[in-house]
Amino acid sequence: MTMQRPDLHHPGRAAQSNPANRFDRLQSQAVDDGWDLPPDAPPHRTEVTVEKPRKVITRNTSPDLPFDRSLNPYRGCEHGCIYCFARPTHAYLGLSPGLDFERRLIARPDAPRVLADELSRPGYQVAPIAIGTNTDPYQPIERDRGIMRAILEVLRDFRHPVAITTKGVLIERDLDILGPMAEAGLAHVGISVTTLDPTLSRVMEPRVPSPTRRLQTIERLAAAGVPVRVMASPMIPALTDHELESILAAARKAGATTAAMITLRLPLEVSELFRDWLHQHFPDRAARVMARVREIHGGRDYDPAFGKRFSGQGPWADLMRARYRGALRRLGYHENSPALRCDIFKIPPRAGQQLSLF
Repeated sequence: MTMQRPDLHHPGRAAQSNPANRFDRLQSQAVDDGWDLPPDAPPHRTEVTVEKPRKVITRNTSPDLPFDRSLNPYRGCEHGCIYCFARPTHAYLGLSPGLDFERRLIARPDAPRVLADELSRPGYQVAPIAIGTNTDPYQPIERDRGIMRAILEVLRDFRHPVAITTKGVLIERDLDILGPMAEAGLAHVGISVTTLDPTLSRVMEPRVPSPTRRLQTIERLAAAGVPVRVMASPMIPALTDHELESILAAARKAGATTAAMITLRLPLEVSELFRDWLHQHFPDRAARVMARVREIHGGRDYDPAFGKRFSGQGPWADLMRARYRGALRRLGYHENSPALRCDIFKIPPRAGQQLSLF
């Protein structure tokens, strides 16, 4: 896996290199060729390949997560958030968590059919499916592929509960499905707002809609009767942490009724990518940011221990939790989203299937 030259700039991408993933046995490093010519980065257009999955529901037993199953319509994410904790999953595909994660995407067009098969199996036990926990189901390629919409149609037909997390405003396209599902107690949505600064957002999450546009999406979802949670995540110390109360206030005004906050997580290859990004865009505060990150993760860039990985530890983490709880009380947020219904699940008849007389 080759590295891109460190002095090249790749417009529209947060990562500026393709570091070898942790499974590669061979690594190469780019060096200056000696020619006194200004470097030009090669174009990094988005490439999409197709995967035919045998199953799409992923199970977990993590005590930190409020769900035990999730689904991902895509692998990789064109939004390209530099802090994305899901970047290391691209290594399992033999790809880099760097630029590859943003531009070499995998679509799963058979996911709706496979999902219907899994939900129809005898003995299936209903519980909410979380979508958007790894990569965003409403990233730009969804506009043409429509896989997420087809998945929602399956969940609607089965009367199956779903919790969606996204930064993509394309979710507004599916209000005709989500509105009735929410009215039946089958859906709620989390919208991630990491900063209210459009300039910072553009370099940190280059292909994500602007913060103002995401607040409009919260407003439109709420107006359609869909319960909305604002995800003030990740909070980056010495970079975005001062915006916590402002983000919560803006989202509450837009119609969010619940909230969540998670501190910055830098697992595996994400640490190197984030540090390189910091030095490129914020060299004056890079050392300060990373010092605070290590402070809240026990002296490391990331502590993966259950109970610590989302919130961190130490004085800064304690202060952030206190600020967060205080803001929720002042702004009138509810403690939890409405419980999703699991008692109206029903397998719909398929084409050619004889209906029951009773």
